[in-house]
Amino acid sequence: MIPFSPPRIDDRTVKAVEEALRSGWITTGPRTKEFERRIAAYCGVKKAIALNSWTNACELVLRWYGVGPGDEVIVPAYTYCATANIVMHVGAKPVMVDVLDDFTMDPDAVRRVLTNRTKAIIPVDIGGLPANLKAIMRVAEEGCGLFTPKVNLRVDGSNPQMRLGRALVISDAAHSFGASVAGQKVGAQADITGFSFHAVKNLTTAEGGALTFNLPEPFDNEEIYRYFNLLSLHGQSKDALAKTQPGAWRYDVTIPGWKCNMTDLQAAIGLVELDRFDSETTPRRKAICERYSAAFNGDARFIAPAFTTGDRESCYHLYMLRIAKATEDQRDAIITAIAKRDVSVNVHFIPLPKLSFYEGQGYRMVDYPNTYKLYSTEISLPVYFDLTDAQVDQVVAAVKAAVGEVMN
Repeated sequence: MIPFSPPRIDDRTVKAVEEALRSGWITTGPRTKEFERRIAAYCGVKKAIALNSWTNACELVLRWYGVGPGDEVIVPAYTYCATANIVMHVGAKPVMVDVLDDFTMDPDAVRRVLTNRTKAIIPVDIGGLPANLKAIMRVAEEGCGLFTPKVNLRVDGSNPQMRLGRALVISDAAHSFGASVAGQKVGAQADITGFSFHAVKNLTTAEGGALTFNLPEPFDNEEIYRYFNLLSLHGQSKDALAKTQPGAWRYDVTIPGWKCNMTDLQAAIGLVELDRFDSETTPRRKAICERYSAAFNGDARFIAPAFTTGDRESCYHLYMLRIAKATEDQRDAIITAIAKRDVSVNVHFIPLPKLSFYEGQGYRMVDYPNTYKLYSTEISLPVYFDLTDAQVDQVVAAVKAAVGEVMN
């Protein structure tokens, strides 16, 4: 069986984790701090913070910005549930919009639903292709006149809503670490960008995530980094590494924070991954995607994904193939037929309005026709570093045979 997306774990990865274990640092320590510095440098921003997941990282962003009951956050209907779940966690309402044919948020749809209750916009990069952040940032700026900031947001007296004066744009870049916009790596286009380093991602720390900060003046991104450290460690003024200094045991708790820091065990994996990301990982993933496209282009039964559009380039995280004339039931039958040929595939994603919880909240799939059109015909094919060319050809053969079996 060809698996869908196993992580790359080799002797170098194992050695890095072993060295972390033997060092005595298995919580947040020097490796995590180095990983943060490397992430920030890679993305072209001043500060990044490494945390335990995209979900907790981006929920902290909503809480920092004061998003809560009575507020709205705009999200695409085509995304993983985490994008909307964090909005529910803080008591706000997800406002869903449809997507473009490249699977990313439609900026015009965002403009149409922007209200004085909109506190944040979360565009989602799908499959590795960045959303059109230039257009979405422009929509956010145009909406300044509608924006109604809250007052007295934080116990320390600061009010990020009043300082920014518009909806915060949080880029859901869980799929797009290493992608680029106009030659610049993803991470420096939105106000704050959230990455995922889950086991199936193109850069993994087993579980994990990170935020990069790119807020405009008068924000101090160094200050914000320090505040997020507080938020992620129960509001404690010193982390474990800081308390190792002679006589530095004493700490304070200034806010009732959360607990979602990254560990040095995770960072050890991430540092290995990052070190070979541009030289090994991305070139191999790109070659696999190009081999798939060469096999499917020219065959009217298939719609191959776009990896470049305008000034945006994917990081080749997923190969999201579409079966041109398939119904949802036929797509599902094709997946079953592929599995019988010893190939694992997936679907990214079941849209939010089709999930029981969100359907129960009143969201209707019929209101997002392009989302449904894309979802109902999509099959994600295996893409991972150790996938051989022969296995790629085996996947292609399985897909074509399955489509022939179901669609004839």
